[in-house]
Amino acid sequence: MTELTRNLSLNLNDIADANRLEANKQLDEKLRGKLGQFMSSSSVSKLLANMFENVDGEHRLLDAGAGVGSLTAAFVERVREHASSIDSTCYELSNVMNHYLSDTLKNCSNTCNQNNITWIQQVIEDDFIEHTVKTLLQDNYIPKFNKVIINPPYLKIAAKGNERQLLNKVKFSTGNLYSAFVGLAIKSLEEHGELVAITPRSFCNGPYFNDFRKLILNNCSLNKIHVFNSRKSAFKADKVLQENIVYHLTKGEPQRKTVIVTSSACAEDPNPIVFEVPFKEIVSENNPERFIHVITSEDERQIAIKAGGLPCSLADLGIQASTGKVVDFRTRDNLCTDYLTDSVPLIYPQHLQNCSINWPIKNAKKPNALLNNNNTANLMVPNGTYVLTRRLTAKEEKRRIVASIYTADIADVDVVGFENKTNYFHALGQPLDDDLAKGLWLFLNSSLVDKYFRQMNGHTQVNATDLRTLRYPHKEQLILMGRLIDFKEFNQERVDKIIESIIN
Repeated sequence: MTELTRNLSLNLNDIADANRLEANKQLDEKLRGKLGQFMSSSSVSKLLANMFENVDGEHRLLDAGAGVGSLTAAFVERVREHASSIDSTCYELSNVMNHYLSDTLKNCSNTCNQNNITWIQQVIEDDFIEHTVKTLLQDNYIPKFNKVIINPPYLKIAAKGNERQLLNKVKFSTGNLYSAFVGLAIKSLEEHGELVAITPRSFCNGPYFNDFRKLILNNCSLNKIHVFNSRKSAFKADKVLQENIVYHLTKGEPQRKTVIVTSSACAEDPNPIVFEVPFKEIVSENNPERFIHVITSEDERQIAIKAGGLPCSLADLGIQASTGKVVDFRTRDNLCTDYLTDSVPLIYPQHLQNCSINWPIKNAKKPNALLNNNNTANLMVPNGTYVLTRRLTAKEEKRRIVASIYTADIADVDVVGFENKTNYFHALGQPLDDDLAKGLWLFLNSSLVDKYFRQMNGHTQVNATDLRTLRYPHKEQLILMGRLIDFKEFNQERVDKIIESIIN
């Protein structure tokens, strides 16, 4: 990097990006993926840095999981004409990263000197979670940072892992490193301090991130959100397929009435779409789970108003959504490749095809049946009519929620088994009324539900909690919908026309 350092025509973003590319050559791609390490390009880094609002005066900056320092460099570029001092703290464990981080920070120091900005730096080569938890637990601890810019690692935390135990000490629970990093960064941020992060969008919904959403929304104002129109936009060089989201928070500030939502094809897009949305439409007062809906246009807003304003919850309808009871690896001895006399249908996601049930499947990878005996009795439900969805949809699926109907005539049995990778709708443990089930099937397969669901769900998982959170039409409307549909062949246009005619 000596030549780059000498080249004064390059700004800090260029230098950090060159360091990033050099570091990437020395890191095993599979290992980085396994560790959830994906470094920010200069365009992504600038996008984050440009979200900060208060650029004057003294900045005490935290960059956790700093990599080669791309985000810190972008921040210095952002405030170089306004700041009086920058006190930079970077956490980074990797020796390879630290080599290039040192060069980036040296250039940050030079830039600050040229602009009469006092520069102080600290690189902590320690585990961010462990080090921060110890710091937070110190007597008379006072947060020192007024700015956080962060691209944390994306990796699940083991249920009995050390990270879980550490987080519990500061009364915080979460299942992913990225939410752990951001949560601890919020706790390390002083009142009125700003945080900008880029993370997967998965925290916006689902039970696994309840604590994280609560931490954000109870302690900060959610001010700005940026979304990419493609899964591959933010980290396309690293083949990352998560839907990423950038957000700006201010700690200790009352929630602003509106949230500025921008969307773009990629970080380099010169003309992002900007849309201002009332906060109450981003986080609905009617949703106790406090899901975060990302609304990027007036069309999406109208969808949210229409779908979110439906009158009924599942409980109002006397319906529940549950995860299939059969965890196959826990009952291997009872699995049957083919349907036998002493077995019952076992419905896997493979059997949910074209919004209907295809059972049994010959030469399938998964079993078709489950032995009916004392060991499996508690895994069964009464045979009858149920609506099923996959818990994980394929990326190529046109809709995120794809519903199918299971009916009693599929097999002459008293009970049936639903595998754990499916969700099923039932009437408090019993089968559904046929017409109600058909209407529910039609509603879940509508474009309205799909578009609304995508506003709160940034990944391919469809959890039972997500299905419970949706609002539904009146029971009479669902029954009418079911009577109007022909089940011989799924027709999206027909489904949507029925929805439009009944839901005003």
